[in-house]
Amino acid sequence: MKLPAALPLLVASTMFMEQLDGTILVTALPNIAASFNATAARLDVSVSAYLVTLVFMIPASGWIADRLGAKRVYASAIVLFVLASVLCGISQNVWQFIGARVLQGLGGAMMVPVGRLIVLRETEKKDLIRAIAYLTWPALSAPLLGPPLGGFITTYFSWHWIFYINVPLSLIALFFVWRIVPVTPKIERGKFDTSGFFLTGTAILGTLAGIELLGRSGIPIAAAVALFAFGLGCGVVAVRRALRIDDPMISLAAFRTLTFRLAMRGGGFFRGCLAAMPFLLPLLFQIGFGLDPVTSGTLVLGIFAGNLGMKPATTWLIRNISFRRLMLVNASVAVATILGFVLLTPQTPHAVIFALLVVAGMARSMQFTTLSTLAFSEVPKPIMGSANTLFSMQQQAANAVGVAIAGALLRLTSHGHENGMQSVTDFQITFVFFAVLACVSMIDFFKVPANAGEALR
Repeated sequence: MKLPAALPLLVASTMFMEQLDGTILVTALPNIAASFNATAARLDVSVSAYLVTLVFMIPASGWIADRLGAKRVYASAIVLFVLASVLCGISQNVWQFIGARVLQGLGGAMMVPVGRLIVLRETEKKDLIRAIAYLTWPALSAPLLGPPLGGFITTYFSWHWIFYINVPLSLIALFFVWRIVPVTPKIERGKFDTSGFFLTGTAILGTLAGIELLGRSGIPIAAAVALFAFGLGCGVVAVRRALRIDDPMISLAAFRTLTFRLAMRGGGFFRGCLAAMPFLLPLLFQIGFGLDPVTSGTLVLGIFAGNLGMKPATTWLIRNISFRRLMLVNASVAVATILGFVLLTPQTPHAVIFALLVVAGMARSMQFTTLSTLAFSEVPKPIMGSANTLFSMQQQAANAVGVAIAGALLRLTSHGHENGMQSVTDFQITFVFFAVLACVSMIDFFKVPANAGEALR
């Protein structure tokens, strides 16, 4: 296999493994908790610990890769990830398990952005569209496949195999890392920007936690807003500091590139809107429509089917249609599907629901790939590392914020209900909110130059 195809496929496989472990655990939590003589609610922290470690450590990945060499860091991250997976499987109590999940998150935080960085640095502009298409499918498929796959493994094997399955996959990945990943020279960087690292991490965690706590029982709204404001303040300080010092941990130079700036800003909001859908739809089907988990999961797989169905056409469309036209038309289709969810009722035929989800999956796949390609289409090679770190942070934060806002809106709209459960109307209000937010984010798509990404074609 030629290098331009083999390298993105290798990195995509490890990205899929990392992102799958963020969602596959959910359906297995009751079984894991039972083996530790604990409650599933107590094990929820293991999911949060993994995701929090990912978000917190990603800002440091670019600096570490430059100082130690991208290939070495990538291979080491895979080793750490698989060792942590084994530790998860052999854990004997809750705290051992949570500690192993933190280590797993640390490995994933290095593995994903550094792997993408290797691809971006080694791929010529003319091959970038295909490479980005490979790197996008893990983010599309892992959140949808994780829960049903976790349920299948737990039911027919044992929850331990959720983690043990990473061992052969990681060993295969390490073999190909040794064979095809080129050794790149280390890049001289200044002293580690400790203040910038903690400011950035605190900003991300503070804003996410503030949104997540909004509307929760026992948590005053003022406290959630204050936490969000604190995180936002830390972010402002981190940005101002990065602009002022000579060698910040994350350079903001990539924002001087218009296409990167637009993909990060409008694209980030739009990504968050799309990321909330796989979270909201299963809840709508089960809580609002009264469907069982199997039927609900089968319907949601329509999004995955749409993702796969769109992939063969993605590269051709990006090569032959301007970014601006493609993003605007596709975004309009995506918004139309979100509004279509508002019209669903318990009486809607399942075939109609599945068909709508297939179209939504196709639009989701096309938009994610187009945004990712646009972001790096005109970024100069010397600053590709910092651009990749910024994009990785945006990707994780947008996904997390989208889900957090969706949860907060459902809690706020259902406040005061007699049984405390969400109604179909609560979901409809939430869908309308995301449709409006997606439309607002499309303003940036109009600003994309007509000739954006010409070098890719």
